[in-house]
Amino acid sequence: MPLYNPNLIHLHKAFGAAETSGALLEGSSRSGKTWSAIDFLVWYTSTREGKTLNMIKETYNSFKTTLYDDFNRRLPAFGIRSPFQDKQEVSSFNLLGNKVNLLGADAYKDGTTCDLFYVNEILDVPKRVFDNAEQRCREFWMGDYNPKANQHWLFDATDFRQDVARLKTTFLDNPYISDMEKRKILSYDPHNLDNVKNGTADDYMWNVYGLGLRSAPEGLVFQHVTWTKEFPANCEKVFYGLDWGYTIDPSALVKVGIIGKNLFAQVLYYAPTESWIQIEPMLQLVPKGETIWADPSGEYGERGLITMARKHKYRVLAFNAFQGSILFGIGVLKKFKIHLIDSPPWRKEQGGYKRREVNGIRLEEPVDANNHAWDALRGVALANFAKR
Repeated sequence: MPLYNPNLIHLHKAFGAAETSGALLEGSSRSGKTWSAIDFLVWYTSTREGKTLNMIKETYNSFKTTLYDDFNRRLPAFGIRSPFQDKQEVSSFNLLGNKVNLLGADAYKDGTTCDLFYVNEILDVPKRVFDNAEQRCREFWMGDYNPKANQHWLFDATDFRQDVARLKTTFLDNPYISDMEKRKILSYDPHNLDNVKNGTADDYMWNVYGLGLRSAPEGLVFQHVTWTKEFPANCEKVFYGLDWGYTIDPSALVKVGIIGKNLFAQVLYYAPTESWIQIEPMLQLVPKGETIWADPSGEYGERGLITMARKHKYRVLAFNAFQGSILFGIGVLKKFKIHLIDSPPWRKEQGGYKRREVNGIRLEEPVDANNHAWDALRGVALANFAKR
């Protein structure tokens, strides 16, 4: 007799309820949320033809590291060849006579219609994208997420909606979890003395990825920010900051506005820039004549990016990255009330930019990760606000 994940049962019940518009799957890591969504999509397409299904993630590239593998592992169980097998680029595919589109929230086009849409890791997707997708969806929508935050637009927008079916599960509800996966998650449990001795105990990881509880990450560099939809038109001053990326790390271009002690920051560009072919379109997002305060590391390793930009008539200046400037710049930024214009890069970096820990002791110095937009913003602060 087949084993059914409760997430899959929940989706079927929600879809069959006339008063329900959509369903949310909230839970720990390895609770089977994504596989259940794929199983539901297979069932849905097996009973229909000519439908349009949209799958949405933070970025199009993020499909390649997550859902590609999930589909490769799951579809063969139904006798269906995965469309991602032996392919590196798939933007749409046919599933049992129905079209499935893969859409990145960072490039989502308003006006996109569908019969059903599925948002994977919905906490990483802006509210604007969700609202636009829902108002143009003809039948049903579903989303899944690990509750890695305790405040989010999704909770405000859906927790009290009677037409949204919600289910919370943990890894213990998944009949397909492997022993190794289970052991790893159990190793976070801070109430297990062996975990404490081994140094694997972690309250936040256990709450979110073990118990499936909404939790604010500990040790965030910028714990308190305000999320807003649009960059204000009445800023007293506007600045631009740039942190260089290359083949893997993204270049981050940030627009910064000041109204009194309120600082507004919008990510204009967030993607790798391997050559001038990608760099120039990024710089063109800034009005001509405006200064772009850039990370001086763009000059290192014979890259000469700042020099190259200035030869092409872009006003790119290096901010002063002196020893200790990271902590100093963070301190300067914390003099402001920070408002972030909602986007996947900001959600990722605000929730992932943390202070370092050594042997359980949290240091002032931040980890060098999830900091590209923050570094661009910090450069603006060092160049313009250090004396405020």
